[in-house]
Amino acid sequence: MTPPPVLSDAVTIELNAVLVALTENQPLVLTLEDGTLLPSGPFATEHPTLQIGVRAWVERQTQHPLGYVEQLYTFADRNRPASDGQRRVVSISYLGLTRERLSAGARDPEWRSWYRYFPWEDWRSGPSPLVAETILPQLAAWADAVSDPVLQRERRQRIEVRFGDGTENWNEELILQRYELLYEAGLVPEARQATDRVVPATGTNGQLVPVPGMPMRHDHRRILATGIARLRAKIKYRPVFFELMPPEFTLLQLQRAIEALAGRAMHKQNFRRLIDQQGLVEPTGASTSETRGRPAKLFRFRREVVLERAVAGTKLPLSRPI
Repeated sequence: MTPPPVLSDAVTIELNAVLVALTENQPLVLTLEDGTLLPSGPFATEHPTLQIGVRAWVERQTQHPLGYVEQLYTFADRNRPASDGQRRVVSISYLGLTRERLSAGARDPEWRSWYRYFPWEDWRSGPSPLVAETILPQLAAWADAVSDPVLQRERRQRIEVRFGDGTENWNEELILQRYELLYEAGLVPEARQATDRVVPATGTNGQLVPVPGMPMRHDHRRILATGIARLRAKIKYRPVFFELMPPEFTLLQLQRAIEALAGRAMHKQNFRRLIDQQGLVEPTGASTSETRGRPAKLFRFRREVVLERAVAGTKLPLSRPI
């Protein structure tokens, strides 16, 4: 039998965690060092499984207990340097859901809205003006900057698939593909900081300007985009969003929470009809007077439906631009 390959001394294995919480209808991600890094650390082998290991590691490093956890992706590109710039790093990333805890200081773990890193992904109030007014014109200039008609057409097709026309054909799950296209076009700061690549040719109107959105060190914004895409896809067939909810909530709070994660508005009546038909929640018998008008009923998640929904699926009525 052929022995398994042995990693050279020049390769380091690390863990990265995309930890998500919800507060006041904002999807938050746990970050370090003024929001420039995701929680990360060296891989250790004292635990029987990677998932147990990542739980222990995250809770030890951040003091945040995890709810739902799943392995996200392994990033092993050859050009992934370690912080010292000397070693190649293979990152095993995880997606975890938890409830927010307060940070104690500037260098402690800090929760930040993921729309701070990807502002063009928030379509809850309709199409993002950033897409039509800033991103698409620059991507069009990037596509037109090449003289090869085949390459030009291929670029335009990829722009259309990922961004549409800025008003429709928006697939909320393509966040990673959109970020990677912006990176390729040199429209995010991380692309210009990379030492192994040349910034693409500028458009006909001059130098392309990075689009708004907070950058991260190394490739952590790419890892974050991967985590958001996974969660946006998963909430459509498994109700993991309940891991982010308080024990009791109103149906409006639940709708706003799902909208925050998906970045899209939902049809109120269709949403409530679907929740009722699928039996995902049950009334607690109590009400809250925090909302305007008459008191709203409080509900809780029916835990016994988790396994059933993991198989049968959960469809969410996300609205589409008209």
